[in-house]
Amino acid sequence: MSEVIAGISIPDSKMAKEATELVRTMAPDLIFQHSRRVFLFGTLQGRRLDLQPDPELLYVSAMFHDLGLVDGYRRTDQRFELDGADAAARFLRSYGLPDSDVQKAWNSIALHTTPEIPYRMEPEVALVTAGVEADVLGFGLEHLTHDDLTSVIAAHPRSGFKKAILEAFRDGFKDRPNSTFGTVNADVLEYFFKGYSRMNFVEVIKGSSWPE
Repeated sequence: MSEVIAGISIPDSKMAKEATELVRTMAPDLIFQHSRRVFLFGTLQGRRLDLQPDPELLYVSAMFHDLGLVDGYRRTDQRFELDGADAAARFLRSYGLPDSDVQKAWNSIALHTTPEIPYRMEPEVALVTAGVEADVLGFGLEHLTHDDLTSVIAAHPRSGFKKAILEAFRDGFKDRPNSTFGTVNADVLEYFFKGYSRMNFVEVIKGSSWPE
């Protein structure tokens, strides 16, 4: 029998169980609990928005979305979102999912820190972002019932989450600062490291090799 939280059945297929175990084993508890909440909040927001994702695909995408912060998955030459997206794509291909589903999962993770655009895409893409925005930024919580919020937090507590997730972001970006150019992630480095100077879009244009 599948686990039910806030009226939502947690996918319990072989693929979903393996995704759960992979993240539980490889990632710190902070990331595991957060990723489960992203699935749950994304699903709840999907009901409100009348979006109907594939629950299993949404679940795997949510579970993998922050693996780019985790040793063994994080690289130093690209954005952390791409690390998680690439890992999810490899995982889903190993189960023989069609390219269209793999692409949805990849997009949902690669774009989860990019405001607005995911909501114009497939439900899985939109709802990973909706789940992240609810859990990290508190966006849309006013649309969720007290009982649903209580159930999610009882199953996956948020104790010390704000401080811990900021530190996880810091540690995930600090050795690849240029990968944060043009993203919200640059705010994290600016907050933690005095003297950090983010790349400036205007200066990049002015300093390009074009004479005019």
